[in-house]
Amino acid sequence: MRPIWKGTISFGLVAIPVKLYTATEAHDVSFRQVHVVDGGRIRYKRVCELDGQEVPYSDIAKGYELPGGEMVVLSDEDFSHLPLASSKEIDVVEFVPIEQIDPLLYNKAYYAEPDKSAVKPYVLMRDTLADSERVAVVKVTLRSREALGVLRPHDDVLVVHTLLWPEEIRNAESLAPQTEVTVRKQELAMASSYIDSLAADFDPSQYTDEYRAAVEELVAAKTAGREVTAVEPSNGGGGEVIDLVEALRASVQQAKEKRAGQGERSQPAKKKAAEDDTKPAKRAPRGQAKTGPAARSGSDKAETGTSSSRRRTRKPA
Repeated sequence: MRPIWKGTISFGLVAIPVKLYTATEAHDVSFRQVHVVDGGRIRYKRVCELDGQEVPYSDIAKGYELPGGEMVVLSDEDFSHLPLASSKEIDVVEFVPIEQIDPLLYNKAYYAEPDKSAVKPYVLMRDTLADSERVAVVKVTLRSREALGVLRPHDDVLVVHTLLWPEEIRNAESLAPQTEVTVRKQELAMASSYIDSLAADFDPSQYTDEYRAAVEELVAAKTAGREVTAVEPSNGGGGEVIDLVEALRASVQQAKEKRAGQGERSQPAKKKAAEDDTKPAKRAPRGQAKTGPAARSGSDKAETGTSSSRRRTRKPA
């Protein structure tokens, strides 16, 4: 991995030199635009709309368009005069409980590697954060733009999560149901039963990108000259729900049958927790944090993640 940033973490009067590395990588299927007739790559040119001439990168600058349509041209020298106090520093602003940060705010994640001369203060900060069950709210400038972020321990390293600014989160009030709905106790009970039937400890390794696998199989088949078999799309069980309770009861039965076919690997978390109560408790290694932006750092207490992680597609049974 190559570092994308070098600077220091400001921990009170202690400066910890670190390098930041991108913590994630996309595995999306990559396509090229090609000419359907001969498969030739489609190329784009940078052309000025006023004179119709192709423009080299050296003659391209950033422009800010005003409401009236006028364009303000900004050069690299103009940007160099902007006040960015955190350009070479991860400035710790405060320490807050991680559950107070809405996962909707999380943007990108970066691993922080300490300089060899700063291992001890790095470990001190990592372990202190883990023991406090808090994260550090920080400001950092990445790629010429200041970002709000959090600093938290993950296993044996510190991770910087950049956050979206509050004004970048869209208001969802207009999307909420506008009519009064009465939910019966029986419906709540059946919905809870369905949740219990699929309860488990989150293990991301049991999920897979089925679309990517299908595309790769499609490419392999066409490369080998094999016939491509079409897959019938699932209707997702759609349609109008006539009896909500009966639909939920059928869902519970279906979930139980699916779990029975998967075996002990996918047993509900409640059963596993009951079995664990009979065993001596093990303390996690110092500084270790549960994975996921909304997990508590380095503790054995209940995780505070959202249910959104459970919406991914499971492997076929």
